Amino acid sequence: MTPRVLLFTGKGGVGKTTAAAATATLAARRGLKTLIVSTDTAHSLADALAAEPGEIAPGLHLHQVDTQRTLERHWGELREYARGVLVELGLDEITSEEITVLPGAEEIIALLELREHAREGRWDVIVVDCAPTAETLRLLALPEALDWHVNRLLPVGRRLMRLAAPLVRGVARVSTPGEEVMSAGERFHRGLLEVRELLTGDHASVRLVLTPEAVVLAEARRTLTSLNLYGYRVDAVIANRIFPGEDADEWRARWVAAQSRLLAEAEESFAPLPVHTVPYLPAEPVGRHALAAVGEALYGECDPFAPPSVEPPLRLSADELTLALPGAERGEVDLARKGDELIITAGPYRRILALPMALARRKISGAVLRDGLLRVRFTSEAETDEAHGRDGT
Repeated sequence: MTPRVLLFTGKGGVGKTTAAAATATLAARRGLKTLIVSTDTAHSLADALAAEPGEIAPGLHLHQVDTQRTLERHWGELREYARGVLVELGLDEITSEEITVLPGAEEIIALLELREHAREGRWDVIVVDCAPTAETLRLLALPEALDWHVNRLLPVGRRLMRLAAPLVRGVARVSTPGEEVMSAGERFHRGLLEVRELLTGDHASVRLVLTPEAVVLAEARRTLTSLNLYGYRVDAVIANRIFPGEDADEWRARWVAAQSRLLAEAEESFAPLPVHTVPYLPAEPVGRHALAAVGEALYGECDPFAPPSVEPPLRLSADELTLALPGAERGEVDLARKGDELIITAGPYRRILALPMALARRKISGAVLRDGLLRVRFTSEAETDEAHGRDGT
């Protein structure tokens, strides 16, 4: 059974960890076997739950990534090879060990462990407290970007290694990677692709957490566009720290008015997604009981653990590719074709899509961005066959 996977992200400081912890606590209270993990190196999740990793309540487990142990399991052969080469080049072992620690390793390992937890068949719900939005977008884009490079470089790399190994050993006096090292890289690559398949599947979705502030709202809009670009479904928005309107003094009344205006703007911007609200609490919600109360207030009568009703952002038909890019403006989106690949740029983010064979052999006949939906039309098979006949191909 595939678990329901919920990822929470948002601008730093908006309360995404609180929202994630409240959702996980609520799931366990409703009898669902729940695992909560974090890809955020700040490790504030344990502080919010006021608990150590392990089973912290009936049906609720907190997991913290053991980077060193998992890194050795997934990346061991590659690290050992890199460490050995650095020692051969004259660096001491301690320096070599430090150099071969992967940047961003903890976040990547958290994704690989997420895949393993989903495979166990033990959990009904897995809640992921992600890093702030920019880091999360880079992390979620990694599996597909790595796949693009590996599919082009790995076969060439294998051939080059066979040809260059004697020269490298003889001239450079360093070892070349053996078959076990190349296989380790392939296993790592496959693992990340399985992570992407899990997180873009029918049982996974992202929830955007924000506070009703102009700068935060603007970033959340861009994040929604970027998540859709990479194929991740967003099924809800959570607006945190909403001032109560009753009995407001003049200072708070101004905040209430500003928040009301921005909340209305958020509901318009993110429609048809639901915008759940969390009131500004009199004290920080720390511990399971306080978080469970936040979860109840957050979701009310709705079922936050039902499969997402949102359509996948990317859809293909016989002669058209459609990609939902909510909030994107025409001047922010660029489209290019290179062989059997479609390169889509939205703002600062780019995705390279390998077209299926049915579309790869056709030409683009038109493209339009309207109401947040990019439609790319391709010539029909009849038109393509007729063009090939005229060209003599």
